[in-house]
Amino acid sequence: MAAWIPVSERLPEDGQRVLCHLPKNDVYLPGKSGAMETRNVVVLRFACDFFLKNPSKTGYNGSPHFWLGEGTSNRFFADVTHWMPLPEVP
Repeated sequence: MAAWIPVSERLPEDGQRVLCHLPKNDVYLPGKSGAMETRNVVVLRFACDFFLKNPSKTGYNGSPHFWLGEGTSNRFFADVTHWMPLPEVP
């Protein structure tokens, strides 16, 4: 399997789906119990220059890049520390 790549060294191709490492990524579990679980690895799609193509209406002025998730798992660029290509399917 490929090694984790720091985002400070290299970025995925625009639109590429990859495994991403998100330290301290706490998510609520289904149901109304309020229980949470830490999920440090998620699949996200890299969006190069997302905020240059889609200016923020909230005044966000951080990195122009963004990570698009599935459902409600979108992430700001700074949230992801490392990434790696998805493994080949069997």
